Amino acid sequence: MEGFLAAFTLVFCAEMGDKTQLIVMAFTARYSWRPVMAAVLAATLANHGLAVALGVLLGGLLPETEMRIVGSIAFIVFGLLTLRNDEEDEEEVRQSRSPFWTVALTFFLGEMGDKTQLAVLTIAAEQGAWIPVLAGSTAAMMIADGLGIALGAKLRRHVSPETMKKVSAFVFILCGVAGLVSILA
Repeated sequence: MEGFLAAFTLVFCAEMGDKTQLIVMAFTARYSWRPVMAAVLAATLANHGLAVALGVLLGGLLPETEMRIVGSIAFIVFGLLTLRNDEEDEEEVRQSRSPFWTVALTFFLGEMGDKTQLAVLTIAAEQGAWIPVLAGSTAAMMIADGLGIALGAKLRRHVSPETMKKVSAFVFILCGVAGLVSILA
C-alpha cells in the first residue's frame, strides 16, 4: 500500500500543469473524451510499466540512501526541465487517422523521460514493488488528466500555461531540496 500511495501522490502532483496534461486538454478540444482517456490509459500503462521495471531493477543495485539522493536530485532536475519550452510535442497531433492512436502515441512520447516517468522509476526503485507503484501512478495519471479534461477550458481562462509551468517547477525543486535536506540532517 505504501508504494501505491507514494506513486499516486507524487505522480498526481507532478502531472498537474505538466505538458502531457496540457496535451490532453488540447486533444479533448478536438476529440471526444472517451478515446482520449482510453489512449491516456494505454500510453500510461506502457510508459510507466517500463519505468517501474527499470526502477525495480535499479532498486536492487543501489542502497536506499543513494537512491534517495538520486531521487532528490532528479526532482530538482524535473523542476528545471519543466521551465524549458516543449512546443514540438503538439505538432505530432496531425500524424494519425484514429484519435486513439494519435493521442496514445503523442502521450507516450511526451512521457518519455518526463518527470512523472522518472518519478515512477525512482519510487519503484525505492519501494521494490512493481504492482502497487504501477497501479498508483496509473490511477494518479487518469485522475489528474481527467481533471485536466474537465477543468481545462476554465483553467485556461484564468491561469496561463506559463504560470502553471512555473508553479510546477517550483514544487519539484522544493521537493528535491527538501529531500536532500532530510538526507543530510
